[in-house]
Amino acid sequence: MKNLNLTEWALGHKQFIYFFIALFFIAGIFSYKNLGRMEDPDFTIKQMVVSVAWPGATARQMEEQVTDKIEKKLQDLPGLKYLKSYSTPGRTVIYVNLKEAVLQKDVRSRWVEARNMVNDMKGTLPNGVTDPAFNDRFDEVYGVVYALTGDGYTYEEMREKAERIRRILLDVPSIKKVQLLGVQTEKIYIEIENSKLAQLGIDPSLITTTLQAQNAMTASGMLETSSDNVYGSLECLRIWMISAILPFKPMGAPSA
Repeated sequence: MKNLNLTEWALGHKQFIYFFIALFFIAGIFSYKNLGRMEDPDFTIKQMVVSVAWPGATARQMEEQVTDKIEKKLQDLPGLKYLKSYSTPGRTVIYVNLKEAVLQKDVRSRWVEARNMVNDMKGTLPNGVTDPAFNDRFDEVYGVVYALTGDGYTYEEMREKAERIRRILLDVPSIKKVQLLGVQTEKIYIEIENSKLAQLGIDPSLITTTLQAQNAMTASGMLETSSDNVYGSLECLRIWMISAILPFKPMGAPSA
Protein backbone atom coordinates (compact mmCIF):
# COMPACT_ATOMS: atom_id res chain seq x y z
CA MET A 1 0.00 0.00 0.00
CA LYS A 2 2.96 2.33 0.55
CA ASN A 3 4.00 2.11 -3.13
CA LEU A 4 0.45 2.40 -4.48
CA ASN A 5 0.37 3.93 -7.96
CA LEU A 6 -3.12 5.25 -8.66
CA THR A 7 -2.59 5.34 -12.41
CA GLU A 8 -1.36 1.78 -12.49
CA TRP A 9 -4.22 0.65 -10.32
CA ALA A 10 -6.78 2.39 -12.59
CA LEU A 11 -5.30 0.79 -15.70
CA GLY A 12 -5.47 -2.59 -14.02
CA HIS A 13 -9.14 -2.15 -12.99
CA LYS A 14 -10.66 -0.63 -16.12
CA GLN A 15 -14.08 -2.23 -15.59
CA PHE A 16 -14.31 -0.67 -12.14
CA ILE A 17 -13.40 2.80 -13.51
CA TYR A 18 -15.88 2.49 -16.40
CA PHE A 19 -18.62 1.59 -13.94
CA PHE A 20 -18.07 4.75 -11.88
CA ILE A 21 -17.88 6.93 -15.00
CA ALA A 22 -21.24 5.60 -16.20
CA LEU A 23 -22.72 5.98 -12.69
CA PHE A 24 -21.62 9.62 -12.41
CA PHE A 25 -22.86 10.35 -15.93
CA ILE A 26 -26.35 8.98 -15.22
CA ALA A 27 -26.50 10.75 -11.84
CA GLY A 28 -25.52 14.01 -13.56
CA ILE A 29 -28.35 13.68 -16.07
CA PHE A 30 -30.96 13.20 -13.33
CA SER A 31 -29.46 16.07 -11.29
CA TYR A 32 -29.57 18.41 -14.30
CA LYS A 33 -33.29 17.74 -14.82
CA ASN A 34 -34.04 18.66 -11.20
CA LEU A 35 -31.71 21.65 -11.13
CA GLY A 36 -33.39 24.96 -10.21
CA ARG A 37 -33.57 27.28 -13.19
CA MET A 38 -35.99 30.03 -12.04
CA GLU A 39 -35.38 33.48 -13.46
CA ASP A 40 -36.73 35.06 -10.25
CA PRO A 41 -36.23 32.49 -7.47
CA ASP A 42 -38.39 32.62 -4.36
CA PHE A 43 -36.81 34.03 -1.24
CA THR A 44 -38.18 35.15 2.11
CA ILE A 45 -36.97 38.21 4.03
CA LYS A 46 -37.62 37.74 7.72
CA GLN A 47 -38.06 41.41 8.49
CA MET A 48 -41.08 43.66 8.96
CA VAL A 49 -41.23 47.45 9.19
CA VAL A 50 -43.79 49.09 11.47
CA SER A 51 -44.17 52.86 11.04
CA VAL A 52 -46.33 55.16 13.15
CA ALA A 53 -46.90 58.91 12.75
CA TRP A 54 -47.85 61.46 15.40
CA PRO A 55 -47.88 64.94 13.84
CA GLY A 56 -46.49 67.64 16.11
CA ALA A 57 -44.72 65.31 18.57
CA THR A 58 -41.04 65.59 19.36
CA ALA A 59 -38.59 62.71 18.96
CA ARG A 60 -38.51 62.17 22.73
CA GLN A 61 -42.31 62.05 22.94
CA MET A 62 -42.38 59.56 20.08
CA GLU A 63 -39.83 57.34 21.82
CA GLU A 64 -41.42 57.41 25.29
CA GLN A 65 -45.11 57.32 24.40
CA VAL A 66 -45.20 55.35 21.14
CA THR A 67 -41.99 53.45 20.34
CA ASP A 68 -41.43 51.96 23.80
CA LYS A 69 -45.04 50.76 24.07
CA ILE A 70 -44.99 49.05 20.68
CA GLU A 71 -41.59 47.46 21.31
CA LYS A 72 -42.66 46.05 24.68
CA LYS A 73 -45.68 44.48 22.99
CA LEU A 74 -43.65 43.01 20.13
CA GLN A 75 -41.12 41.47 22.50
CA ASP A 76 -43.65 38.68 23.10
CA LEU A 77 -43.67 37.74 19.39
CA PRO A 78 -42.64 34.05 18.97
CA GLY A 79 -39.41 33.63 17.02
CA LEU A 80 -38.34 37.25 17.51
CA LYS A 81 -34.59 37.84 17.06
CA TYR A 82 -34.26 41.55 17.78
CA LEU A 83 -35.99 44.93 17.37
CA LYS A 84 -34.46 48.09 15.96
CA SER A 85 -36.22 51.45 15.99
CA TYR A 86 -35.68 55.06 14.92
CA SER A 87 -37.68 57.90 16.48
CA THR A 88 -37.81 61.25 14.71
CA PRO A 89 -40.10 64.26 15.27
CA GLY A 90 -43.60 63.13 14.37
CA ARG A 91 -42.62 59.64 13.20
CA THR A 92 -41.18 56.35 14.42
CA VAL A 93 -39.99 53.32 12.47
CA ILE A 94 -39.55 49.89 14.07
CA TYR A 95 -37.77 46.98 12.36
CA VAL A 96 -38.90 43.51 13.48
CA ASN A 97 -36.43 40.71 12.69
CA LEU A 98 -37.11 37.00 13.08
CA LYS A 99 -34.66 34.23 13.92
CA GLU A 100 -33.13 32.14 11.16
CA ALA A 101 -34.66 29.05 12.79
CA VAL A 102 -38.19 30.24 11.86
CA LEU A 103 -39.38 28.16 8.93
CA GLN A 104 -40.35 29.85 5.70
CA LYS A 105 -43.92 28.57 5.91
CA ASP A 106 -44.31 30.12 9.38
CA VAL A 107 -43.09 33.62 8.48
CA ARG A 108 -46.46 34.89 7.22
CA SER A 109 -48.25 33.69 10.34
CA ARG A 110 -45.67 35.52 12.47
CA TRP A 111 -46.35 38.76 10.63
CA VAL A 112 -50.09 38.33 11.10
CA GLU A 113 -49.52 37.82 14.81
CA ALA A 114 -47.33 40.94 14.95
CA ARG A 115 -50.06 42.97 13.24
CA ASN A 116 -52.65 41.73 15.74
CA MET A 117 -50.39 42.61 18.66
CA VAL A 118 -49.89 46.19 17.51
CA ASN A 119 -53.52 46.68 16.52
CA ASP A 120 -54.71 45.38 19.90
CA MET A 121 -52.67 47.95 21.80
CA LYS A 122 -53.08 50.98 19.53
CA GLY A 123 -55.94 52.13 21.75
CA THR A 124 -53.36 52.83 24.48
CA LEU A 125 -51.44 55.25 22.25
CA PRO A 126 -51.95 59.02 22.68
CA ASN A 127 -54.65 60.88 20.80
CA GLY A 128 -53.56 62.04 17.38
CA VAL A 129 -51.41 58.99 16.63
CA THR A 130 -52.25 57.57 13.20
CA ASP A 131 -52.90 53.90 12.59
CA PRO A 132 -49.70 51.84 12.35
CA ALA A 133 -48.53 50.95 8.84
CA PHE A 134 -46.94 47.54 8.19
CA ASN A 135 -44.61 46.48 5.39
CA ASP A 136 -43.68 42.80 5.22
CA ARG A 137 -43.70 42.27 1.45
CA PHE A 138 -40.05 42.90 0.62
CA ASP A 139 -39.77 39.57 -1.18
CA GLU A 140 -42.41 40.42 -3.79
CA VAL A 141 -40.77 41.35 -7.08
CA TYR A 142 -42.36 42.01 -10.45
CA GLY A 143 -40.86 40.24 -13.43
CA VAL A 144 -42.88 41.99 -16.13
CA VAL A 145 -44.39 45.48 -16.24
CA TYR A 146 -46.97 46.35 -18.90
CA ALA A 147 -48.22 49.86 -19.72
CA LEU A 148 -51.82 50.39 -20.80
CA THR A 149 -52.55 53.50 -22.87
CA GLY A 150 -55.60 54.63 -24.78
CA ASP A 151 -56.48 57.87 -26.51
CA GLY A 152 -60.00 59.12 -26.03
CA TYR A 153 -60.71 56.99 -22.94
CA THR A 154 -61.38 58.39 -19.50
CA TYR A 155 -59.44 57.27 -16.45
CA GLU A 156 -62.38 55.21 -15.24
CA GLU A 157 -62.76 53.44 -18.59
CA MET A 158 -59.04 52.62 -18.63
CA ARG A 159 -59.27 51.34 -15.05
CA GLU A 160 -62.13 49.02 -16.02
CA LYS A 161 -60.14 47.66 -18.97
CA ALA A 162 -57.05 47.20 -16.80
CA GLU A 163 -59.09 45.43 -14.14
CA ARG A 164 -60.46 43.04 -16.75
CA ILE A 165 -56.93 42.29 -17.98
CA ARG A 166 -55.79 41.74 -14.38
CA ARG A 167 -58.48 39.11 -13.84
CA ILE A 168 -57.47 37.33 -17.05
CA LEU A 169 -53.81 37.28 -16.04
CA LEU A 170 -54.64 35.86 -12.62
CA ASP A 171 -56.00 32.74 -14.34
CA VAL A 172 -52.52 31.95 -15.68
CA PRO A 173 -51.06 29.16 -13.47
CA SER A 174 -47.60 30.73 -13.17
CA ILE A 175 -48.94 34.18 -12.17
CA LYS A 176 -48.86 34.84 -8.42
CA LYS A 177 -49.94 38.47 -8.17
CA VAL A 178 -51.01 41.27 -10.50
CA GLN A 179 -51.13 44.84 -9.22
CA LEU A 180 -52.40 47.98 -10.94
CA LEU A 181 -50.17 51.03 -10.63
CA GLY A 182 -51.10 54.63 -11.37
CA VAL A 183 -54.86 54.17 -11.01
CA GLN A 184 -56.60 57.55 -10.83
CA THR A 185 -59.34 57.60 -8.23
CA GLU A 186 -62.62 59.15 -9.29
CA LYS A 187 -63.22 62.64 -7.92
CA ILE A 188 -65.99 65.20 -8.17
CA TYR A 189 -65.10 68.89 -8.05
CA ILE A 190 -67.72 71.45 -7.08
CA GLU A 191 -66.93 74.95 -8.30
CA ILE A 192 -69.15 77.77 -7.09
CA GLU A 193 -68.92 81.47 -7.88
CA ASN A 194 -68.46 83.64 -4.81
CA SER A 195 -70.80 86.26 -6.24
CA LYS A 196 -73.61 83.70 -6.52
CA LEU A 197 -73.02 82.52 -2.95
CA ALA A 198 -73.12 86.10 -1.67
CA GLN A 199 -76.26 86.81 -3.70
CA LEU A 200 -78.07 83.74 -2.42
CA GLY A 201 -76.72 84.12 1.12
CA ILE A 202 -75.40 80.52 1.27
CA ASP A 203 -72.56 79.65 3.60
CA PRO A 204 -69.91 77.40 1.88
CA SER A 205 -69.77 75.21 4.97
CA LEU A 206 -73.48 74.49 4.50
CA ILE A 207 -72.73 72.83 1.15
CA THR A 208 -70.05 70.64 2.75
CA THR A 209 -72.36 69.66 5.60
CA THR A 210 -75.16 68.81 3.17
CA LEU A 211 -72.89 66.56 1.08
CA GLN A 212 -71.60 64.77 4.18
CA ALA A 213 -75.15 64.19 5.41
CA GLN A 214 -76.19 62.93 1.97
CA ASN A 215 -73.34 60.40 1.82
CA ALA A 216 -73.75 59.20 5.41
CA MET A 217 -75.52 55.84 5.73
CA THR A 218 -77.26 55.25 9.05
CA ALA A 219 -79.47 52.27 9.67
CA SER A 220 -82.94 53.37 10.72
CA GLY A 221 -84.47 50.01 11.47
CA MET A 222 -86.70 47.47 9.81
CA LEU A 223 -90.09 47.73 8.19
CA GLU A 224 -92.08 44.56 8.78
CA THR A 225 -94.66 43.64 6.15
CA SER A 226 -96.84 40.63 5.53
CA SER A 227 -94.49 39.27 2.87
CA ASP A 228 -90.99 40.23 3.96
CA ASN A 229 -88.87 42.53 6.11
CA VAL A 230 -87.22 45.61 4.62
CA TYR A 231 -83.95 46.87 6.12
CA GLY A 232 -82.34 50.17 5.22
CA SER A 233 -81.92 53.83 5.95
CA LEU A 234 -84.77 56.24 6.60
CA GLU A 235 -84.75 57.49 3.02
CA CYS A 236 -84.88 53.96 1.60
CA LEU A 237 -87.76 53.03 3.87
CA ARG A 238 -89.65 56.19 2.92
CA ILE A 239 -89.22 55.47 -0.81
CA TRP A 240 -90.32 51.85 -0.31
CA MET A 241 -93.45 52.92 1.57
CA ILE A 242 -94.41 55.45 -1.11
CA SER A 243 -93.91 52.91 -3.89
CA ALA A 244 -95.94 50.33 -1.98
CA ILE A 245 -98.84 52.70 -1.35
CA LEU A 246 -99.02 54.47 -4.72
CA PRO A 247 -99.82 52.29 -7.76
CA PHE A 248 -97.20 52.27 -10.49
CA LYS A 249 -98.33 53.79 -13.76
CA PRO A 250 -96.01 53.97 -16.81
CA MET A 251 -95.47 57.38 -18.35
CA GLY A 252 -97.91 58.10 -21.13
CA ALA A 253 -100.47 55.53 -19.98
CA PRO A 254 -104.05 56.80 -20.06
CA SER A 255 -105.59 57.51 -16.67
CA ALA A 256 -108.69 55.64 -15.59
